[in-house]
Amino acid sequence: MKILLTNDDGIKSPGLLLLAEGLRRAGHRVLALAPDSDRSGISHAISFLGGPCKISKIEEDFWACSGTPVDCVVLALLGGIPGAEGFVPDIVLSGINRGANLGTDIVYSGTAAAARQASMAGFPAAAFSLLEAEDWHWEMAVSFIIEKFSEIAGFWKAGTFVNVNIPNSASPPSGLVTAFPARRRYTDTIDRYESPSGEIYCFARGGKISAEPEAGSDYDAVSGNFASISAVYVQPAALEEIAARKER
Repeated sequence: MKILLTNDDGIKSPGLLLLAEGLRRAGHRVLALAPDSDRSGISHAISFLGGPCKISKIEEDFWACSGTPVDCVVLALLGGIPGAEGFVPDIVLSGINRGANLGTDIVYSGTAAAARQASMAGFPAAAFSLLEAEDWHWEMAVSFIIEKFSEIAGFWKAGTFVNVNIPNSASPPSGLVTAFPARRRYTDTIDRYESPSGEIYCFARGGKISAEPEAGSDYDAVSGNFASISAVYVQPAALEEIAARKER
């Protein structure tokens, strides 16, 4: 299978490097184009609107981009990578993200946005995230994704992208379960400082993140040591529209 791989943590992120290696060992052709540095929390931002993006070859089939995760997907799918103009991926993967993208996190996530952009262009797409922990068990997450790859790829439906969250421990999750995105709540604060010359500087301080305790949510799944998989609409959908789709 031909796979386009990106993320929002940057081209040197272990989640991307180890996933690319694992997919190649499994027999897939992997073309990676990812930001040249961390773009976490940048959502669906597009640099192309303000000027060109610079791409730099790291090694064969591995490229860094000065833009956002969405820029990377647009550029790759429209033939912007030298020598890979004819590369048409069977699926676009984003991640493995350093930290959860559960529920409302999806709104902010550049990792999720890359998968959304690919699906908007008509390509199957999935975003992967590994939950926060004291130690990062990347190898476990890669092995789990490779093991469940056919199931994850088959979960994709036109008009959606697939969002997968993996609990972070030395042992693999108890399974992969379908879940809906949870409602997350954030307690961020702002610290404000004034310099001697009068400039005002504001610093965001991240606080504790919680979630609505709803059975069947992605937060509920990972809390029970299951990996969650969700199909997320690529376009905004009104409540009435969602209800109508469920009835059909």
